[in-house]
Amino acid sequence: MGTEQRGAPAVTWCPSGEAGAPESVVLGVRSGADGRVTYLADPVPAAEVLGAVPAGTEPTRVLRFASHCVSACVNRRGGDCTLVERITTLPAAEEARAVPRCHLRAHCQWWQQTGVDACHRCPAVTTATYREDPLATLVADPATTPEQLGAWIAASG
Repeated sequence: MGTEQRGAPAVTWCPSGEAGAPESVVLGVRSGADGRVTYLADPVPAAEVLGAVPAGTEPTRVLRFASHCVSACVNRRGGDCTLVERITTLPAAEEARAVPRCHLRAHCQWWQQTGVDACHRCPAVTTATYREDPLATLVADPATTPEQLGAWIAASG
C-alpha cells in the first residue's frame, strides 16, 4: 500500500476515503441494521467493485473505502486528521474490546495518530449519513471541536 522509509509509511491512508480516488480500495462491507463495517482480509481496488454496485445505490451505503490522505482534505490540520479526533471523542461500543483485523492498519492515518482508540470506533464510522442524526452531523462537521462534541454528548445524557 505504500513504500516504507525508516519505519514510517511514505503515504498515509484514510479509512474513510473517497470511492473515486484512483488508488481507492474497499476497506470493508457494511452489514446489518446498524451498517457496521466487516473488514476484508485483503484490499480490493475500488475500480474493480464500483461497477457491481446497483444503479441508484450510493457506493458508500454498502462499502467503506480507503484512499490516500491528502493535504487538501477539509479534515486535515497540518499532519493530523481532525475527523479521528472527533471520532475518538465518542464512547467506544461496549463490544469494542477486541481490535478488528484490518489490512490498512500499518498505513492508516487514524492508527498512527491515535492508535487503538480509533480502531475500536472505526467499524461504526459511516462516510455518509442517510437519516437525521445530530451526533453524526456534528462528528462529520470539520468545524466541530472535540470539546464541543464532548459537551453535546454530556448534555444529551
